[in-house]
Amino acid sequence: MKSLTLLAPLLLCVTFLCSSLNVASDSAAAALAILKWKASLQSQNHSVLLSWNTSNNPNTKTSPCAWFGIHCNHADSVIKINLTGYGVKGTLHLFPFLSLPNLAELDLSANELYGIIPPKISQLSKLTYLDLSFNQFSGQIPPEISHLVHLQTLHLAGNQLNGSIPREIGQLKFLTDLALCSNKLNGFIPASLGKLSRLVSLLLYNNSLSGPIPPELGNLRNLVEVYLDTNRLTGPIPSTFGNLKKLRVLQMFNNSLSGPIPSELGNMESLSEISLYHNNLSGLIPTSFGDLRLLTLAHLYDNQLSGPIPEEIGNLNSLVDLELSENQLNGSIPASLGNLSNLEILFLRDNRLSGSIPNEIGNLMKLTVLELDHNNLTGNLPQGICRGGSLEYFTANDNQLTGPIPQGLKNCTSLKRVYLERNRLRGNISEDLGVYPNLKFIELSDNEFYGEVSSNWGLCKSRSCLVYKYLERGSLASVLCNDEECKKLDWKKRVNIVKGVVNALSYLHHDCSPPIVHRDITSNNILLDLEYEAHLSDFGTAQLLNPDSSNWSNIAGTCGYIAPELSYTMQVTEKCDVFSFGVLALELIVGAYPGKFLSNLSILTAESIPLNDVLDQRLAPPLPEVVNKLVFILKLAVSFLNINSKSRPTMHTVSELLFDHI
Repeated sequence: MKSLTLLAPLLLCVTFLCSSLNVASDSAAAALAILKWKASLQSQNHSVLLSWNTSNNPNTKTSPCAWFGIHCNHADSVIKINLTGYGVKGTLHLFPFLSLPNLAELDLSANELYGIIPPKISQLSKLTYLDLSFNQFSGQIPPEISHLVHLQTLHLAGNQLNGSIPREIGQLKFLTDLALCSNKLNGFIPASLGKLSRLVSLLLYNNSLSGPIPPELGNLRNLVEVYLDTNRLTGPIPSTFGNLKKLRVLQMFNNSLSGPIPSELGNMESLSEISLYHNNLSGLIPTSFGDLRLLTLAHLYDNQLSGPIPEEIGNLNSLVDLELSENQLNGSIPASLGNLSNLEILFLRDNRLSGSIPNEIGNLMKLTVLELDHNNLTGNLPQGICRGGSLEYFTANDNQLTGPIPQGLKNCTSLKRVYLERNRLRGNISEDLGVYPNLKFIELSDNEFYGEVSSNWGLCKSRSCLVYKYLERGSLASVLCNDEECKKLDWKKRVNIVKGVVNALSYLHHDCSPPIVHRDITSNNILLDLEYEAHLSDFGTAQLLNPDSSNWSNIAGTCGYIAPELSYTMQVTEKCDVFSFGVLALELIVGAYPGKFLSNLSILTAESIPLNDVLDQRLAPPLPEVVNKLVFILKLAVSFLNINSKSRPTMHTVSELLFDHI
């Protein structure tokens, strides 16, 4: 009996010793496997990986637990690797998946990793967090990723992954965050994603996904944000989205969605942002939108919506940004919009709205941007249109407005840009308009004003305030939209306009110190003189580039010409102007805004738009010597529209190319 008593502690010691030896052995194996992967990296001598060397610490020769970016549990087993943003370059082919049985978190984001995502990643059976985003991975998403049954976060955004989204991802029942955005994924969104009942965030934007949006996504009642924008999705918006009571952000712009906006969307009681612009949506704006009391942003512009603006929109007291432009809305502007006490931006331009501008607009004390142009509005401008003293940008051009400039607008010292051309406004221009210390641009042509331009308009504190010489032909946009005038703008003149704008932008970007980015290159801002020579105008959004700064900025410019990266990075570079000019160059060739060519920039090539298919049909075919110049400009325009801003040429390079070839 005594011998048994002595034997028990001995067995316990042996068991503990064996266990310790096993842990040490496993830890040593993990260390060797990690070092083998390090040896395969092109950046293995990077300073952050110097600690990945067993000789550095003789006390922990066989353990990676003290190495940079590696975390272990109490048993010296690796549970977390985080190397985000440290310039690691290489592949995952020799990554020690099998040697890390307890790894729960793997973050290799924002590096220079490339190649495929190996199917062997499924061997990390305890993984809960996987972030491989913002690398250069290619190939398809391996279906074996569905074997990571404990996964809660899957981030693969910002790579070059192609193929379809594996339907097997729908088996990851614990998944809360799925980010596959900014890749080259195609095919349908799998209906199996509707099984991810715990999903909170779904980011699939900026791919080439096609087909309908699965109604099954309406089963994901825990969703807080959905980003499906900038794809090739078609069909209707599922009415099942009305089940998403927790949803705060719904982004589905830049697709080809059709049909009506479901009234059920009014049930999304937590919604704060909805962006459905640049689709083919039709029908009425649902009155149920008036129930979205937390809504701060509603972008429904550039669709085919019709009917009146619902009075119920006036119930949205949290609304800051309402953009309904470029639709077929009719009827009058509802007076209830005057209840939107937090509204700062109101875009109603390019519709079929009629009647007068309601006086209640003057109740919008925070309003800074008001766009009402290109409608059928009549009557006088409201007296209190600038009552809040915040109005900076006001467009009401191309309507049928009459009467004098109201006193409220005369005293509106916050104004920066004003467009009132092509109405029937009248009065003494020197008396009815006041002193505008912040004014950068004002357009009053084609009205019934008389008198002299006030010298007070030159009292502008801003160094970007410019005084423009009168240019007889007006804007390029006005010439292109006039069938008779555009015939005078022959192919040779259009080539010269391209050269003129290129030279102007090259000067701004490369000869000015500091460089200047215009930020609003459009056909409206290219003015033509009697000889059709192009002049770049309206520097109201221009920004000086600071070489010692990242140049972050709010989005500015005209919808349809803005570089896509500004939607996500908010960083201004000269490549933003290059993109806008690409749109303009195409517009000169086509003779109208080239929207259909911009719907999927990721597959746009010069070969996909043959010259003969896009030439402005109002002009006679170009002569052979001009054809080559137009083909060259078309190829350049496509390169300007590269979705990757770094791949766009500089204006200096383009200027030299044009000099050599045209």
